[in-house]
Amino acid sequence: MMAQVGGGDLVERLPHALLLDILSMLDVESLCSAAPVCRALRSSVSQVLSSLSTLDLSGFTPTTQILNRVLSNSYGLRSLTLNCHQLDYSSVSIFTKQHLEELVLLKGFHFISSIFRQIGQSCSNLRTLSLELVYGDESVFVRNCNKSLENMFKGCPHLESLSIKFHTPYNLHGRSDTIQLLLPKTLKALLLQPVTNWEATTLILMNQLGFVENLPLSIDVQPSCLMLQSLTLVLDVITDELVAAITNYLHYLTVLCLEDNPLEKLSPYNDFSNAGLQLLSSRKNLRRLSLSRSRPNVFGRVTDIGILVLTEGLRGLESIRLEGFSKVTDAGYISILQSFKNLKRFEVINGYLLSDLAFHDLSFLSGSLVEVVLISCHLLTSETAESLSLCKNLELLDLGGCKSIADRGLNSISILSKLTSLDLSGADITDSGLSALGLGRSPIVTLCLRGCRRVGDRGFKKLFKKGSVITETLSKLDLGYLPGVSDETVARIVKMCREITNLCIRSCFFVTDASIRALGLMPDIEGRRRSIKRLDIYGCSRLSSDSIELFSHPYFQGLRWLGFGKTKLHAQEGVRMMELLCKRRCMSICSYGCEMDCKDGWFLH
Repeated sequence: MMAQVGGGDLVERLPHALLLDILSMLDVESLCSAAPVCRALRSSVSQVLSSLSTLDLSGFTPTTQILNRVLSNSYGLRSLTLNCHQLDYSSVSIFTKQHLEELVLLKGFHFISSIFRQIGQSCSNLRTLSLELVYGDESVFVRNCNKSLENMFKGCPHLESLSIKFHTPYNLHGRSDTIQLLLPKTLKALLLQPVTNWEATTLILMNQLGFVENLPLSIDVQPSCLMLQSLTLVLDVITDELVAAITNYLHYLTVLCLEDNPLEKLSPYNDFSNAGLQLLSSRKNLRRLSLSRSRPNVFGRVTDIGILVLTEGLRGLESIRLEGFSKVTDAGYISILQSFKNLKRFEVINGYLLSDLAFHDLSFLSGSLVEVVLISCHLLTSETAESLSLCKNLELLDLGGCKSIADRGLNSISILSKLTSLDLSGADITDSGLSALGLGRSPIVTLCLRGCRRVGDRGFKKLFKKGSVITETLSKLDLGYLPGVSDETVARIVKMCREITNLCIRSCFFVTDASIRALGLMPDIEGRRRSIKRLDIYGCSRLSSDSIELFSHPYFQGLRWLGFGKTKLHAQEGVRMMELLCKRRCMSICSYGCEMDCKDGWFLH
């Protein structure tokens, strides 16, 4: 119709105020798509973007050219979140604005350490900075970061929150340069990843005392009297000595998250123990505590006694995460569940000795628990799910890897009327369990059934049927490694799920080109446009090489990420897929088997 009335003439006839109202309802991606249509839209889109105070561009990967157009007149912008995967250092001047108060930079693949100096020079009002960088040349990278961060702190006198994640495929232990930061007194939240135990301890002592014995300092240090309220560290090893430094000198902490992954077996005298938990029990202000050690390593010196001591001191705790505590039994977990009356989030990963007994009486927490995560706790059965169904305010439930959860547990879960996120990966559920979930009241937005090998097309026919609550709310669905899923289930998802945007069907061997065609041209529902934004088809071996045509116009107009490794698309059409990527600048593709959005492996490819 636009062509018949002279291009953008139809748009230009609309009252300007009405056009602005319409455009203000669109997301950023839709605005960027509308802008090139005509001069009137381009001008109006620019006006709408300039009026935004918060802008989240994490959902797609803009180029420097697109970013420049989006931010050219954004004088009112206060908060910016940006996926930087396609941006190089020359684009830094585009998004570093003086009026910004919050800046989140994800996947900064091409940035260098001097970006901190640039931020300090341009963002004098910045209060929150979060940045993901790739670890650079070992001989100079840390040294340059130290100098650049020092300049940034001087240029950002109001900085309250700092998060820096250095990603690297290499081992950073034994490097010659170390992190040496004089943190600003205004800082209330700090996240560093990775950092060695020695660096973290030194950082605390250096900022609080002004000196550290036998430490060669390259800067003139004065004590800063840190007022940190939140500290997150990803370390080589957590020790009692580090915890002692934290508890002795950081008196205002309300959030403490420590994570490690030792590369070698630890000496019993150089590991975290019950003594460390006793030190933590003295920090009465703590509201959130996370202690994690990744497999195959465990906290071998922590027992129920340490947990009991911890619960005696931290009565006000609202969130706790414990990973890798191999010697903690039901007695320790029961003390947590019955001592913390205001507990909102309870998370246990690799709870080797955690069983149904720990959840036998949840009467104390039935009104407070909002999120429960119990990953790879192999002793848990459907009894735990039944007990958790008493928690009426539960919004998130993750039972991933709990292989003894069966249909009986799913029947109980389905009555939770506030549950929006459910992970049952690896559970022993069947099609009957899915039928119960379809009849339930849970407004589930995110559902993971990965590896539930006993469910198939029959079950999803019962789950996604007319009138089911889940068909109105479901947005993210993981059906990876389900041999019973075929084109029939995908067609039902397309037909029934109104809000679906993210779909994982990796290694579903009976999915063919018909599913890709259906997903690529999803019909509108009640005039509302629908599109898949993230699609994982890794390992779908029955897809033909011809299916590459189904990722060209007009298919998949909103697609932002595609995982296609171990398919004929990758084996035979890799070059054509790269050509497709050049045409669709806002789409990212991955052939390495990464999880959706390459959140963990983006820095490797």
